[in-house]
Amino acid sequence: MTPDPVPHDITAPGQAREARRRRLIFAAVTAAVLAAVIAWAMKPGSQSAGGPGGAGRGAFSGGPVPVRAVAATTGTVEVTVDALGTVSALNTATIHSRVDGPLLKVPFHEGQLVKAGDLLAQIDPSTFQAALNQAEGQLAKDQAQLAGARVDLERYTGLLAKDSIARQTVDAQRFTVQQLEGAARADKAAVETARLQLTFTRITAPFAGRVGLRQVDPGNMVHASDTNGLVVLTQTHPIYVVFAVPSAHLAQIYPHWSRGDALTVQALDRDGKVLASGKLAAVDNQIDTSTGTIRIKAQFDNSNDALFPDQFVTARLKMDTLSGATLVPAASVQRGAPGTFVYVVNADNTVSLRKLSLGPASGELVSVQDGVQPGEKVVIDGLDKLRDGAQVALIADNIRGATAPGAPPPPPAQHPHRRRTAAASAPVTPRPKRMTS
Repeated sequence: MTPDPVPHDITAPGQAREARRRRLIFAAVTAAVLAAVIAWAMKPGSQSAGGPGGAGRGAFSGGPVPVRAVAATTGTVEVTVDALGTVSALNTATIHSRVDGPLLKVPFHEGQLVKAGDLLAQIDPSTFQAALNQAEGQLAKDQAQLAGARVDLERYTGLLAKDSIARQTVDAQRFTVQQLEGAARADKAAVETARLQLTFTRITAPFAGRVGLRQVDPGNMVHASDTNGLVVLTQTHPIYVVFAVPSAHLAQIYPHWSRGDALTVQALDRDGKVLASGKLAAVDNQIDTSTGTIRIKAQFDNSNDALFPDQFVTARLKMDTLSGATLVPAASVQRGAPGTFVYVVNADNTVSLRKLSLGPASGELVSVQDGVQPGEKVVIDGLDKLRDGAQVALIADNIRGATAPGAPPPPPAQHPHRRRTAAASAPVTPRPKRMTS
C-alpha cells in the first residue's frame, strides 16, 4: 500500500496576510496621529507647554515671546499682620433705677450722645419728698427734747453741788440726755437716707457716651429689681478693638509695646477700606493654648463715629518697617517645581529663571530677600509662554499698579493676548539670517 501523503497547513498563508494587514493599519494610524500632533504644535494659536520645564510657543515657532517687564525697585515695606477684631466700648453701663416708683419722663432721644450728668429718666419724687419731710420733722422733735434734757441736766448738776437733789436723779437725767443724743443722730441718718432716696428719682448719665434704645416708656412702674434696666449707655470716645494674632508675632510686638512705642493699628471694613487709625493699647498676659493666639487691644479716637460697639472689623497691626528693601510686583512671582521664582530679562532679550527668597508684601509689591537685584527687569505678563533661556520681545516696561511707591501711575497697558497688534507696535529684535552652504 502507498502511505497517505502528509496534509499541508493551508491556513498559514492566510494568517500571514492578516498579520501584515494589521501592521499596515497600525502604522498608518500612528503616522496620522503623529502628523496631527505636529500640526497642532506648529499651529500659531496653540497653547504648547511653556513654563520652567517645557518648550514654549517661541521654541516651536522660532520667534521671540512678547512679554511685559518692570524693573525691580528699592523702597520701604511695612511689616503688618491682619486679624479679625471686635469693636468694644470704653465703658458700657445698663442704667437701672435704684428706687421704685412711676416713671414720669425719659428726656433723651434714642441713639443720641449725652454728657456726664445729663438727665436720663425722672421717677415720681412725691413719695420720697414726703419721707424726707417726715424724717426732718422727727429730727427737729428729738433735737428739741435733747435741748430741754440738757438744760435740766445742767440745773440738776447745780442742785447736786448744793446737796439739794439726790444723785440718782442727776444720773437718770444724764442718761436721758445721752438717749436723746442717740435719737438725734439716728434722725440725722434718716434724713440723709430720705434725701438720698429723693436724689435717686433723678437718673443721670454716669459718663459721656451714646444711649441706645429705651427699654421702658414713661408711665410705667419701675423697680430697682428690674433686670433689663431703662437704657444702655456706651462710651465710644475713645473706643477699643480687640483681636487675636498668632503667638509667633509676639516677639516682634512685645518689645515695642513694653518700651512704650506707638504701634499703629488700622480698622478696615470687609471691602478693605480704612475706617479709623489708632494705636496699640494692651497685650494680654497669656496665650490661648487652644488657638495659639494672643489677644491684643487697640485704642481709637473714633472722632468720626466710624466704629460701633460689637462691630466686626479687620485689624491691621503694623509691627515693623523695612527700609531699602528690593521690591518686585507680586504678579511677577511664580510658584512651581523649581520653587518660588521669577523670570529676569537679560541684556540679549533672553530670560533667566531666578529662584527667590521672599520677604513681607506691601500692596501689589513683594520684597525680595535674595534672587533679584534692584534695576533688573522681571517679567510680569506673558509668563505662561516662557522657559529658561527663551527669547522675548518687550512690549512695555511698566504695568498699572506695578510702579514703585510714590511714582506716578503708568499709562494703561495693552492686553497681553492681543499678540498681533502688540507685536506690530513693539520693537522686535531682528533675527539673524541663516547661512546656507
